[in-house]
Amino acid sequence: MAGLLDSLLNFEPISRIRRNHGLEHATLHLLAARFPRMNMAGYSNTGGFWILGEVPAEAVESAAHEALRRMRAGEQNLAVHPNCGTNFVTGGALAGLAGALTMFGAGPRLRDKFERLSFAAMFATLALILAQPLGNQLQRRFTTSGEPGNLEILGVESAVKNGIPVHRVSTRG
Repeated sequence: MAGLLDSLLNFEPISRIRRNHGLEHATLHLLAARFPRMNMAGYSNTGGFWILGEVPAEAVESAAHEALRRMRAGEQNLAVHPNCGTNFVTGGALAGLAGALTMFGAGPRLRDKFERLSFAAMFATLALILAQPLGNQLQRRFTTSGEPGNLEILGVESAVKNGIPVHRVSTRG
């Protein structure tokens, strides 16, 4: 089973998305250090990634090149980001599961369910606490790659779409 999973993760389109996702996170880490109060987001696919936010195009390009250099130098931890959607999905899934399991078997009476509500909140909170390190591990193993391999940055194009500055970082490799 592990061999099949590794084959899937190394399948070229998936591998490209994972490496671009890692480079996107590394770029966001560097941009956040330069612009600490700036709201930013990112999205990756096989051809590169987008950075959304009020940051100068030159800063995005500079951060992307520096991120790639640093990842190649061994800073693979830059590929994991605390605000990744993987962490949010992990937290939501675990909290929902904890709440549902707490309510399982409560019976049809509202009073029975109400009596379990504090336990559901407690277990959902515990699930959210556990979700952060689990989400980071899921990023490391499945949704990002800290090893860029032969990934190259082709360029950065910037535009404003629906009032939001969007920067497209194109890659190949």
